[in-house]
Parts: sequence; structure tokens; C-alpha cells
Amino acid sequence: MSRDTILKERWEQVVELLSNRFADGDTLDLDSIIYLIGVQELGKPNQTFKKDEKVNLMHIAICRLLEPYGYYEFDYFDKEGWPHYKIKKQLPPLKAGEQAILMKEAIVQYFLEKELIA
Repeated sequence: MSRDTILKERWEQVVELLSNRFADGDTLDLDSIIYLIGVQELGKPNQTFKKDEKVNLMHIAICRLLEPYGYYEFDYFDKEGWPHYKIKKQLPPLKAGEQAILMKEAIVQYFLEKELIA
């Protein structure tokens, strides 16, 4: 089985898992999944967030997801409990499709590490 096929199957597992749990079966998109990971990483799932906080949650998720790839490193938690990351190396220039593939790979790896998919 090719790497692309495995990624596609695992990505579909992630989408199905989260869509069933958080969207009443409607299919969540990549941005929605990144947002949910940010909420998970913040550890405040029952809190209501303002628009700018939602953007920050997505940033937290992206940093956490790309940390194993060497792009970010956890730095500290601020007094409100929000995690902060520092840039270790710049992301290479990627086309939109390449960005989506990188993020899907990172999300699949995150869910594998959390043992939420196989």
C-alpha cells in the first residue's frame, strides 16, 4: 500500500471520528480540525472563545502539529494557561496543496500518537 493511500485512509478516519463527535456527522474541514486540536491543546474544551482567540487556537494547533517536524518548539504557558511556541526554523515555501498535505500528515501523526486512530 502506498504512503499516499495510507495517509488518505488515516485522514478519513480522523475526519469521521471528529465529524461524528463534534459536527453531528457533517464533514469537518481541515481548518475546523485544526481549531479542535487547538482547543484540545489549550485544555479548556467548555470555554467560549472570541474571534481572535479562535485564531490563536489555530496557531497553537499548527505549532503543536509542526513541532515534531522541527519547525516549532514549546516555550512556556502564560498566566492564562495558553501555550507559547518559538520558531526553530522557517517553513519552506509551499503551494496550497502542499500545505494541506503537510498539515494532514501532521494531524494523522498527532492522532496516531494519541492512539485515537490506528
